[in-house]
Amino acid sequence: MISTKLIKGLCKNVLKRTFATEKGEVTALYDFHVQKGGKIVNFGGFMLPVQYSDLSIVNSHLFTRANASLFDVSHMLQTEIRGKNCVEYFETICTADIQGLKNSSGTLTVFTNEKGGILDDLIVTKVSEDQLYVVSNAARKDHDQKHILKALENYKKANPAADIKITFLEPKDRSLLALQGPKAAEALQKLTSTDLSSLYFMTSTVGDVAGVKDCRITRCGYTGEDGFEISIPAEASTKVANALLGSETVKLAGLGARDSLRLEAGLCLYGNDITTETTPVEAALTWLVQKRRRELKNFPGAEVILNQIKDGSAVKRIGIISESGPPARQGAVILSEDEKELGKITSGCPSPSISKNIAMGYVPISHSKVGTKLKLQIRNKLYDAIVSKMPFVPSRYYSAPKK
Repeated sequence: MISTKLIKGLCKNVLKRTFATEKGEVTALYDFHVQKGGKIVNFGGFMLPVQYSDLSIVNSHLFTRANASLFDVSHMLQTEIRGKNCVEYFETICTADIQGLKNSSGTLTVFTNEKGGILDDLIVTKVSEDQLYVVSNAARKDHDQKHILKALENYKKANPAADIKITFLEPKDRSLLALQGPKAAEALQKLTSTDLSSLYFMTSTVGDVAGVKDCRITRCGYTGEDGFEISIPAEASTKVANALLGSETVKLAGLGARDSLRLEAGLCLYGNDITTETTPVEAALTWLVQKRRRELKNFPGAEVILNQIKDGSAVKRIGIISESGPPARQGAVILSEDEKELGKITSGCPSPSISKNIAMGYVPISHSKVGTKLKLQIRNKLYDAIVSKMPFVPSRYYSAPKK
């Protein structure tokens, strides 16, 4: 068993490499976080809480799995795209079949380059035939804005009469709160007239929350649990946050718990687990390249990616579990059982939920089968490990009944 004290110390280090010491931008909830005892760090250029004074990272993690936690994710880039050509335009830079989505539903997708590498992962919601709502990573904010605008410029060159308008929603205008955990729906339902029982995973609607109108409620999240991301007028974010915390089953959580929760859920962190050097096939995200798009072959890097789908890739992202020794961090070497170097760890930490060390990394296809024995090199010592199924902890998304 891994002690709580050890997990607390290790989880603190999970994100340390991404923190900067200089001051960054603030969200509308910055003062709120300070008042609530948030330990503030610079993450992706934003001053955000890594944890709060009332709970350790591990206890916050476990509280989320049992109840519900509230995360400020206002640093994420929110984008609205409107106009009759918005779907066709946005499909020029991602792999999703947006045309095939039902209105008010969304999907995870990726921006790709001509070599098939992943430029960013994002969620795109088809609000209607002429409106999209997109949420992408804060660390890629500047890149994504330029990428989206350059793609629009190229699209308009080929379609001069195109009807498209792009609006980047700044944190000073719109906040984004993530309410995650098995009791999230119960807590939110008390504060909204929206019937959450009919709002399924990856669907979205606009409604009221705590008396605040114009809130976009999307059933999704980054923890593997049921939950919601709520886009709110920034000036009302503190009111909504306080209202949600009025439930005894909801507590604030920070970046530390968010990272360990997402790793248990087998979800990728851009810049670690997926980069411009990895393709969706190598990242075990082939499902993001949807059938219609494969047939049309009209997304960046299509030739490379489709060849990998057909013939297989040389490497693959895998899950790894080790029951002894320290956790493997990004950059730790993965070796075969006979100690031949195979690849490197991209993310790793102790799992508070299963009390084992978990990690992700890339290895040759020949060593990617679940159950394959491996070794991990950590501080010049070797430790036994095994390829594991992902997610490490079962997902509990609230999905529509199968017909």
